[in-house]
Amino acid sequence: MSKKLRILLSNDDGVFAEGINTLAAVLSDIAHITIVAPDRNRSGASNSLTLESPLRVRQIEDHIHSVQGTPTDCVHFALNELMKDDLPDLIITGINHGANLGDDTLYSGTVAGATEGHFLGLPAIAMSLVGSKYFDTAAQVALELVNNHLKKPLTTKRVLNVNVPDCEYSQITSWEVTRLGARHHSESMIKDTDPRGETIYWLGPPGKKQDAGKGTDFYAIQHNQVSITPLQVDLTAHDSLASMADWLSIERIK
Repeated sequence: MSKKLRILLSNDDGVFAEGINTLAAVLSDIAHITIVAPDRNRSGASNSLTLESPLRVRQIEDHIHSVQGTPTDCVHFALNELMKDDLPDLIITGINHGANLGDDTLYSGTVAGATEGHFLGLPAIAMSLVGSKYFDTAAQVALELVNNHLKKPLTTKRVLNVNVPDCEYSQITSWEVTRLGARHHSESMIKDTDPRGETIYWLGPPGKKQDAGKGTDFYAIQHNQVSITPLQVDLTAHDSLASMADWLSIERIK
């Protein structure tokens, strides 16, 4: 390309997180990088937007901004204000500190940030490391995906959810296109007491894997494979439209 690629980075672990800064360092050789990320950890924020208070934005240094808001707020601000006159070519969120596999993608701020970019018409990739050590491995995977994008641009009709095993790059066995697996219901709430004697509750741990067979993202990670799952945002159950119409046609009691 005659023009250097422009990439927007965001995450849900916060602007100072190791994952996003490792990613920026690796990609800066081939692209102009802009970081717009939450001012603190906002894991589990999903697609939430801040609607009842203003967004406070702080410029940390050139091309790095911290937002007092969610990952979705960050991408929304970046594309509709900060970069509106010169939009990026690609959005990458992450590298998330931990997995975004199966049902967990519904809660992920990392995936939500990429989804917001998709909503606004740009190709987007969500990157996650299934662990907390080998961020350089995940960054190398991201670099290769960007190079693929340069050769054959990603479609804007899908979001790529990429999970990378927490190992050295040389230990990755393959790259697999996968589907989302599934978990059982999450465990019960954990009841506790705070220092003032008030009752508090913690969310229980995630449920055990229910659908983790070959072809799923869970299976890929278990076998040291990079998992790449193309996501679509249309939640319509298209194969149920006809049966729902039949159900509604049932004569109702008057």
